[in-house]
Amino acid sequence: MQPNWTFARAAVHWWAVLTAALTFVLLCSGGLVTSHGVGMAVPDWPNTFGYNMFAFPLSRWVGGIFLEHSHRVVASFVGLFTAILAGWILVRETQGGARWFGLAGVVLVLGLLGVREMPVYYALAVLAPAFALFAVSQYRRDGGKLRWLVLVALAAVILQGVLGGLRVVWFKDEIGIFHGMLAQSFFVFLVILVVMTSRRYAEGRWADYEPNPHLRFWALGATALIFIQLGLGATMRHEHIGLAIPDFPLAYGKLLPETGGEAVARINAMRIADDQMPTTAVQIWIQMAHRLVAGLIFAAVMAFFFKAKRSTRAIRFWSTVWILMIFAQIALGAWTIWSNKAADVATAHMALGALSLVLGGVTTFRLFCGARTRDFALPDVPNSRLMQHVA
Repeated sequence: MQPNWTFARAAVHWWAVLTAALTFVLLCSGGLVTSHGVGMAVPDWPNTFGYNMFAFPLSRWVGGIFLEHSHRVVASFVGLFTAILAGWILVRETQGGARWFGLAGVVLVLGLLGVREMPVYYALAVLAPAFALFAVSQYRRDGGKLRWLVLVALAAVILQGVLGGLRVVWFKDEIGIFHGMLAQSFFVFLVILVVMTSRRYAEGRWADYEPNPHLRFWALGATALIFIQLGLGATMRHEHIGLAIPDFPLAYGKLLPETGGEAVARINAMRIADDQMPTTAVQIWIQMAHRLVAGLIFAAVMAFFFKAKRSTRAIRFWSTVWILMIFAQIALGAWTIWSNKAADVATAHMALGALSLVLGGVTTFRLFCGARTRDFALPDVPNSRLMQHVA
């Protein structure tokens, strides 16, 4: 029997859509902060020049301070929206004491985040991964109810926020890399939650039977390559050295750059003469790896595109969108180099990469789990089928 699509179900879904959209805005604002090199424009955290961030005078929202401070404000709203989504689904899926206990837990976490003391943030950052693992285990044991998945999202956004703050407090670029990669993962997870709260998913109409069981592994492989690529891109951005290789499609005039001691010395002499920061052989090869992985992604998504020709209409459509996105992504990557890493172009390159990862993640989820949509619970319907499987 098809479930009734009530206003309450639709409201949960559209709140999830709004949260995911705001997360994409957060990703773009973070890209602008990094591309403009203003990650330390506000040197303290969780305050902003000693002010509570929401009391920071508008007259001082200028230049790099505007980019960094607005990123923090948007991040706070993403955390709030995720907490509301978690509380909302908890109320829909639970009754009695469990409902109020869970809701009180969400409110307590929000209250602790408002304490604005570093020991509290350290404790939350340590507890968040452990709680996420616990919630994943409970998801399988508790009939596939969405409340456990949305609590994973809440734990992830807490860890994400604390990592962003520690990047400032500890002045560690390496934390910025993990911060960026967790942001990408969180975005993909939220979009999957958007799918799982949608009407088509609830009614079992979101995915058809896939005639090619091997297609899902092509989607998984291509998505994994995109995730690795985003990690390489985050590493390059947080190195703060500009372009270690300033030309494209060649690299210092060759297919593969020379990176011996004398060659790097010559390269740095030219870079200094052009008012550029010196580079290292490691940084050059990180950028070369970024280019090589781009080629692998193109080949993997192109293979997926051709193999999807015999798949369902929906998969054929999204495979076409995916390969077009990869073409555009490569063009933006080249433009980033030719424009000497113009901040807006570099941010657009990062943003499209995030959307490519989301499309790959949702497609992979669809191919692995789409035929089993009835095995997952709606926000307020007990899932007896999955409970039978678990039992």
